[in-house]
Amino acid sequence: MRKFTLLLLITAGIGYQAQAQKIETTPQMSSEVGIEPIRQGNWMVGGSIGNLGYSFEGKSFNIALQPRAGYFVSDGLAIGAQANLGLTTIKDADNDWTYGIAPFVRYYFPNAGSTTGRFFGQGDIGISGSSKGKDVALAVGANVGYAHFITRTVALETTFGYNYSKANINTGSGASGLGFGVGFQIYLPGKR
Repeated sequence: MRKFTLLLLITAGIGYQAQAQKIETTPQMSSEVGIEPIRQGNWMVGGSIGNLGYSFEGKSFNIALQPRAGYFVSDGLAIGAQANLGLTTIKDADNDWTYGIAPFVRYYFPNAGSTTGRFFGQGDIGISGSSKGKDVALAVGANVGYAHFITRTVALETTFGYNYSKANINTGSGASGLGFGVGFQIYLPGKR
């Protein structure tokens, strides 16, 4: 009987201890950050992992990957560069692989958004090419977006904008279209 009582007490003690150790957590969906991630001297690294677009002229659909890095030259204003790696599908034609590089300027609007996110505008101008063509094209883009901070240093982003490219500057032909992107940015503190 003593052994049974001792075993029962040990089992109850272990059960009570296990219950006391239970910690309930919920996933972090946002973080109040204010202006800290976009201060002068900080860096941002990330990009769009899915950028979908439609061309008006060629009736084509494209998807792209756009890694980017930037430096905040003042509070809320970043300059940097992005690479453009994509695939364009054209109806009744072969697929076209695209590539390019473009410097960009991004401005986070003050007092636009919330304590967990910021609206921004971004413009870029650069060069691009494709697997089909031999010409290098001028590429221009203007986008607006929203960055939602899930932690103090990581934000999920959505962008919407207009893109234009022109393979030969001397002719009037070009391609333009709308694009929608989803991605993320990591904000790294700089030296102060």
